[in-house]
Amino acid sequence: MTESRSPLGLNAAGWVESARHVPSPNHNERPAGTAIDLLVIHNISLPPRQYGGPGVEQLFTNTLDPNADPYYAGIAGLKVAAHFFIRRDGELVQFVPVHRRAWHAGVSNWQGRDGCNDFSVGIELEGCDFEPFTDAQYARLIALTQLLFAELPLKDIAGHSDIAPGRKTDPGPHFDWARYRAGLAA
Repeated sequence: MTESRSPLGLNAAGWVESARHVPSPNHNERPAGTAIDLLVIHNISLPPRQYGGPGVEQLFTNTLDPNADPYYAGIAGLKVAAHFFIRRDGELVQFVPVHRRAWHAGVSNWQGRDGCNDFSVGIELEGCDFEPFTDAQYARLIALTQLLFAELPLKDIAGHSDIAPGRKTDPGPHFDWARYRAGLAA
């Protein structure tokens, strides 16, 4: 995977230049000397199974109104954020620079290593476990993955369900891993 295959660019501060930047406070320094070698794919929609609204951005910036939807009352106090969010139309939103530790994985383990936030980049797809993702999302996810593999020492890709089995199910059964991997290899 080379940078020339991706129309995206990553600046020295760890921001994808063409993404819409919505800075989140939900991040901190990675442990010194930790290589960023895992990409984690998630899904999220707020309210659940509703798309296009401000809920995800509000959650990731600690501005979610617990009274705006009954579901929000149980999550409004969470301090979470992924590095990236890909909306149904393919829009790329970035919350945390890639060199910082975003709080997206929670209690997690990958190949015997706990605390996946320390060594991973998190990408949220706007969606749920019950519906397919869009062509625009796959195209953007593939381009972003190519860029990140060109710029970071990434070695593996996993779903949230792979690093937190029994606790998380995303990106879910409708995420087409074969399509995604074929797009990366093209």
